[in-house]
Amino acid sequence: HGLLLWRGQTLQEFADQCYGNHRDYNKGRQMPIHYGRKDLNVQTISSPLCTQLPQAAGAAYANKLAGYEGITVTYFGEGAASEGDFHAAMNFASTLSCPVLFFCRNNGWAISTPSDEQYTGDGIAGRGQAYGMPAIRVDGMDALAMYHATKAARQYIVENQSPVILEAMSYRTSHHSTSDDSSRYREISEMKAWKARDPVSRFQVWLEGKGWWTESEESELRAEARKEVMKVLDLAERERKRPLRDMVTDVYDEVPQHLERQYEEIKAFALKNKALFPNDTPIE
Repeated sequence: HGLLLWRGQTLQEFADQCYGNHRDYNKGRQMPIHYGRKDLNVQTISSPLCTQLPQAAGAAYANKLAGYEGITVTYFGEGAASEGDFHAAMNFASTLSCPVLFFCRNNGWAISTPSDEQYTGDGIAGRGQAYGMPAIRVDGMDALAMYHATKAARQYIVENQSPVILEAMSYRTSHHSTSDDSSRYREISEMKAWKARDPVSRFQVWLEGKGWWTESEESELRAEARKEVMKVLDLAERERKRPLRDMVTDVYDEVPQHLERQYEEIKAFALKNKALFPNDTPIE
């Protein structure tokens, strides 16, 4: 979210994706918050764990061959590092000297699985040496530390054409999702204790200490932000949905016969059972 905001995506565009309306760049085909923007160089998020790591290694290698001066960055959690794709990505990136930053947010929990059940070694950064690449471990709850660590990692990658692992040690103080009740597998007191180290609050205290921010400005900003978020969500909900036909386009240059047959079946069902579909979904 932060990356897309920094690169220019608006709150309205975030909301449009969540509702999958006709303005959604992903054409309503993705789960909410699975953003992607070609014009902002952000690959669309996918739900399966760790698929993005081998893709990042490949993209970085392709960019290297093309003479692109930037780097590729991919984000994942410590739980995803238990997947086989993690090791394949590390090996490809290392042996091919891919300019890629593997950014691991180790927040202690892979949904309900604690990190001590994911590995017994020295976390994720400790694996860097085995693959012959530098690794950095940083306090992921410290915004300034994160900035400097990421900046240093990028500089090293550019200068040495080498992959780097960055492990941000943090803690997930909330639930994994709206369908998750994390109090069933960890103590509420534990979550409250970690909440005291909230990175946003820590950065706010630092800004106030410098005289660059005040409590009243913080309250005003939060009120304005909440008002703006509610506004864009309301507008996104009112926009029309993507046409049903979009389900089968774009995969191939021309829609093949087997997809046409499937679409005709879906369309016939939709026309017969309109009550099961949103009123503003065009059925063509």
